Parts: sequence; structure tokens; C-alpha cells
Amino acid sequence: MKKTRTIARIVKGTPAVDGAGVKLTRVLGGNTIEDFDPFLMLDSFDSTNPPDYLRGFPTHPHRGIETITYLVEGTLAHQDSLGNKGLITPGACQWMTAGRGILHQEMPQEAERFLGLQLWLNLPAAEKMTEPKYFDIQPEDVGVAQDSCATVRVISGSYEGVDGVKPHHIQATLLDVSLKEGQSIEIPVKEEETVFIFTLLGDVMVEGEIFNQKTALLMKDGDQVEVSALPGQTARFILASAPALHEPVAWGGPIVMNTREELQQAFSELRAGTFIN
Repeated sequence: MKKTRTIARIVKGTPAVDGAGVKLTRVLGGNTIEDFDPFLMLDSFDSTNPPDYLRGFPTHPHRGIETITYLVEGTLAHQDSLGNKGLITPGACQWMTAGRGILHQEMPQEAERFLGLQLWLNLPAAEKMTEPKYFDIQPEDVGVAQDSCATVRVISGSYEGVDGVKPHHIQATLLDVSLKEGQSIEIPVKEEETVFIFTLLGDVMVEGEIFNQKTALLMKDGDQVEVSALPGQTARFILASAPALHEPVAWGGPIVMNTREELQQAFSELRAGTFIN
């Protein structure tokens, strides 16, 4: 018999400024690490005012994590120390493994609306110093499952026999779910994994309670998640699922390691100019 997951924790996004002055909504961060393991950070971008985001995220380092940048509307130019360069367009995703170290920049381009998110995934201790990688996921790489109630875009993992990409490290499932007005969906999930949903656009109903957009709902144990759109309203949410690491976290800005000593070593290498050598 299926066991529907109930809500363990509610996290409402709050306004924040990052990069060179990008206005965004920070949803997950320092005070959610333990509960949402292995998901470290979640930022949401949603603006129709270009000055909110055009300053972008100039060149900066990362180590010990993976960053997943997914766009619904707008365009983002990226470039990194591996020589990768290009544009992330609507429906596309950039999955970057920082591993032992990478430098990159992400610069939003002017658009009618800039809408998307960036999610940070922690890497396990044994893989934190792996070779950095860049994984470019184009809209045609995203699997699509559609019925009378919803459209599910499978960025990674699988849903009802439809596959997305297979990650190189953390085997995370990421679904972009669009619900039609007043419709509901039951999504199978792995019982042993950390699962949360993020309300990207529109309000949703879970357990009979209404949650506004830009809210993360961490779910308790179970093997399915049930979400509904409100009568007369559509809704769009992200479902993220991955096995927890249960490892210590030492976090310093763009670098996430397991100990303070490893963190200090990373910043020492940055100062010495040996971070990506």
C-alpha cells in the first residue's frame, strides 16, 4: 500500500542579494543543511526588471559541490576555467561538478522575464576532489510525461517510465511539474531519499493546506508525494529527491568541504593562485 509523505518542514523564501548585486529569493541555506541533506542551497530568480539581475555573478570559485542552474524564462551566459562557454536558454539546465576546483561566471541577459533557479548539491567526502565537469542539458535532453492533469519535465532521474539525464555523482531526481487548474498529481519517490518540493509559480495545496509560491516543503517518510493546484489556478513546482550523505559540512561561501582544515586549505590555494592547478 502506498504511503503518502506528509510535511516535515516548511521554508519560505526570503529576499536576498548575491553576486555583483543580483536580487533573488533565497530558499535553502545555512540553517537547512541538516534537514535537506544533500541539498545545500536553493536560490530562485524571478524578475521582469533587468537591473535586478544584469550585474550577474562574475568569476568566482567553487569546490566540493555540484551546482544545477535551470531556466524557465530568460537567458544566462556562462564561462568557466575548463574552457566551457555558452548560453543557458529556457528549458535548459547547467549541471556543474566543481569537484576539486573550478572558476566560473554566470551572467543573465536582458529579457522580458528572468525566471529560474540554482540548486547546490553536496558531494560526498570521497568525491569532493574529483575532476571538475560541465554537464550541458538541453531542452531536448529533458524527458516529458504528459496527461490530462499535468506535464512533468524529467530533468534527471525518471518518472513513470520517462527518463531524464543520469547524473555523474549524486543520483538526484529533479522534476519540473506543471499542474493544470484544480488538478492533482501523485509522484512516486524512493522511500529512503530526502524529498522536497519547491513552489516555483502559483500556489499549491498539500495535506489540505495552501502554500504560496517560492516555498520549499520538506517531506517526511513515504513512497509518494501528492500535490494539487487550486481551483481556477495553474501551478508549477520542482520536486527534488536524493540520498542523504550524513557527513559533516564545513561551508565557506562558494566552497563546501567536510572539515575546517580542508576549507582553510582551499582558501589558502585561492590566495596562492594554485586553486585550479
